[in-house]
Amino acid sequence: MTAPKLALSCGTPPRRDLPELAARAESLGYTRYWTYDSPALYGDVWIALARVAERTERIGIGTAVAVPSLRHVMATASAIATLEELAPGRLACAFGTGFTARKAMGRKSSRWASLELYLRQLRGLLRGEVVEVEGAACQMIHAPGYAPPRPIEVPLLVAPMGPKGMAAARAVGDGVMLVGGGSREFDWCALMCSGTVLDPGEDHTSPRVREAAGPWFKTAYHAAWDSSPESVDGMPGGAEWRRRIEAERPEGERHLAVHEGHVEWIPPRERFLLDAAGPELLSSGWTGDADSVQARLARAAEKGVTEIVYMASGPDIPRELAAFADAAGIG
Repeated sequence: MTAPKLALSCGTPPRRDLPELAARAESLGYTRYWTYDSPALYGDVWIALARVAERTERIGIGTAVAVPSLRHVMATASAIATLEELAPGRLACAFGTGFTARKAMGRKSSRWASLELYLRQLRGLLRGEVVEVEGAACQMIHAPGYAPPRPIEVPLLVAPMGPKGMAAARAVGDGVMLVGGGSREFDWCALMCSGTVLDPGEDHTSPRVREAAGPWFKTAYHAAWDSSPESVDGMPGGAEWRRRIEAERPEGERHLAVHEGHVEWIPPRERFLLDAAGPELLSSGWTGDADSVQARLARAAEKGVTEIVYMASGPDIPRELAAFADAAGIG
């Protein structure tokens, strides 16, 4: 269960036009189309992947990342079985403890021990075994025609954060999905990246760049606020951003405003951050010209990364996918 060396994949949240975007990615040569699991913000991840499976022919599909605490493990096993039937051999599932998937609902990320147990249970169910879940015996007892025969072999990756996350990945993962750095411990090491490929003459003042890089740039404020609301005050426009959040929602509801538009669009209250950021906007992800993308790809490979997952954003996703593919040399 290994990914091709430095495969180029992409992803977006579940959205209405996801099947068309995935078909475009397939035509551009992307290896896999990943989509997110955050029910307070986006559509259902499993339904979205089923739509993609029916619209495409070759491109792999995957969750980046599914969050165990949102569903009973049997529901996840059944969803995986359904997708494996729709698109045999094309599915991979990465799992994590949840950022917006939980924090946009006012909850902390889950425990790594819970994720590890969940993936052990999930593997057992997909093998057709009897598995104890919450003190009760569970098994996939689907009749022929209702799910593929067991065992069902689908790669399960872990999106680790910190030492406990890496330990869980070693224990139950077929690979890792990272948000930075790399790892030579795993045959399959996927690295998420964002940003936009700059056309000649573009900079932080270019309208297209602002709209494409802005959604991911502002997520730094979301993460900082979740850690400590006051910590955003030292970021460009951070004090004003926090003032607007606190003015809009009472204390127990502020997480609803903080995570609105996460990595996908820029709510009106946050648009001033594009001006406040100045040239720092270009620090968002892998934003830069084609040569800089090539340099980043080379550095990622040196760190043990085997798959790049380009998480496109902004109002023109087809343009972003095509530009990144071209910069990476597959377009």
